Amino acid sequence: MSDELAFSLLGQNHFYGTPLNPQAADRVPGGSSSGSASAVACGLVDFALGTDTGGSTRVPASNCGIWGFRPSHGFISLAGVNPLAPSFDTVGILAQSADVLARVGLVLLTCAPVPASKPCKVHLIHEGFALADADVQHAMLEPVRRLRDFFGERVQELSLRDLAADKSARSFASWSDTFCVIQWAEIKSCLGAWIADAKPELGPDVAASFELANQLDRRCVAEALERREQYFRSLHDFLGLHDLLCIPTTPALSPRKGDAPARSSSGSGYYPRTSAMTSVGGIGRLPQVSLPVAHAGGVPVGLSLLARHGQDTLLLEVMKSLDQQQLCH
Repeated sequence: MSDELAFSLLGQNHFYGTPLNPQAADRVPGGSSSGSASAVACGLVDFALGTDTGGSTRVPASNCGIWGFRPSHGFISLAGVNPLAPSFDTVGILAQSADVLARVGLVLLTCAPVPASKPCKVHLIHEGFALADADVQHAMLEPVRRLRDFFGERVQELSLRDLAADKSARSFASWSDTFCVIQWAEIKSCLGAWIADAKPELGPDVAASFELANQLDRRCVAEALERREQYFRSLHDFLGLHDLLCIPTTPALSPRKGDAPARSSSGSGYYPRTSAMTSVGGIGRLPQVSLPVAHAGGVPVGLSLLARHGQDTLLLEVMKSLDQQQLCH
């Protein structure tokens, strides 16, 4: 089960219900791959696949306290997957353990495995942690301390202004805006004609999402495409082959069932802040793994590591090393 057309971060299906989040039963599992995440978190399966365009495996992994992986764009086959936004569409993995996730990843990934090694640098993105709510920030303190203990001086603070010369790249809001404009344009291109012809009944959250896509000013698309390439090049040039970025997977706890956050593209609400956090991996075409590291008020929260485009197997090896050091719950 998933949100209709895999177009939501909540994991609620208006027609078939909301899969259980076993670690926080009063909260949504996250979407869109909510059924996959719930099956793994409930112990029904060792792993499950999901799609991830704008966070649809990373967000439910964080919300349900399990392992979640989004590959480098194009590094796991999308054969048989109906496109949503082809520039960002990926097949992700959700798993009960780091070992299972790594084993599944090595089967599905098209890149060659790399020898296990520690990263050269782990960059904590300051703006990513600052964007998070106070309870999430507090929950991240101990995992980050353990990260520093394990990697030592390799762990360094980083500001977005250090990442790119382009001034617009210094704000997470700009990354999110760029991502959303391209995503909505591609979704309208892929599904707009079908929706206009078939007129399917959609749940309110997904319907609101498509309304935002319909309202898109097409004149913004060319500029967003240019910014995306600038941001991608900046990330690719900045990150060494063995460097990692580190941010909270989500900036807030999973929303309570029935408290549907407004679907908006800007502001300080759940959607724009979560999209801002997930847009780095999308725009950068980076592999990203969400580690189940902590709880805040009994609700799971994840910490994410991102590697350079194409360094998926390095990221999975680092993930396994951190699990062996008991960084994760």
